Amino acid sequence: METRYRRGAGQGDHRRVTRLLLRAFALAAAVDLASLAADWDIGHLVAKPLLMPLLAAYAASRGAPRLLIAALLCGWGGDVLLLFDADPAFLAGMASFAAGHVCYIVLFQKHGTDIATVRARGGFLAVVYTVMLSTTIQSLWPDLPADLRVPVAGYSVLLTVMAYLAAARMGRVAGIGGVLFVLSDTLIASGVADWDQLPRPDLWIMLTYVAAQSLLVTGALGERRLPGAAYGEVRSTTP
Repeated sequence: METRYRRGAGQGDHRRVTRLLLRAFALAAAVDLASLAADWDIGHLVAKPLLMPLLAAYAASRGAPRLLIAALLCGWGGDVLLLFDADPAFLAGMASFAAGHVCYIVLFQKHGTDIATVRARGGFLAVVYTVMLSTTIQSLWPDLPADLRVPVAGYSVLLTVMAYLAAARMGRVAGIGGVLFVLSDTLIASGVADWDQLPRPDLWIMLTYVAAQSLLVTGALGERRLPGAAYGEVRSTTP
């Protein structure tokens, strides 16, 4: 009886920590987006670096695979580097996000749905994402700085493969997250290419980015083929 009580108390404490981390992430996201909407730079500088560590801590509290945590921490590295307005920082930030996409790609291939399901929907999705990639690169290429064309094209390939696998192997929620990630980074690239921007472009970039990472995590944590042990959901049947 005492052992069962202690186990139940420990599980309750763990759930409270998980909820607290999720709320902290939601608060940081709200502060960041509100700061961008109000053009309050200090709020953005403080809140943005907190986003991915908090989301990673939440995912870790759910027993997420290391690859998912690594992808989020690579996103954190990119977030911090892109706060600096310099070409080397931009390239380093892009490299950090690219590493995150590699982590997502390996995770989705390792833990995604069975191959029969992928074949059923993968062909159509492959065509859609290939057209999207080629159209984006062809449109941006002439207007990008010459030294950024190849890095942006290479990054776009990784981003698109990640988004495709999220949709093909991880389901609708993660698939929407992948699409939003593509949209967010396309908005960044269009700014680098000096295209006309929406009012407060940073707000739309962060809104789509935060939603993308959140949905990718939600989709990965909810994917039925991920091992229960990896998520801390294997419960003892001993009284």
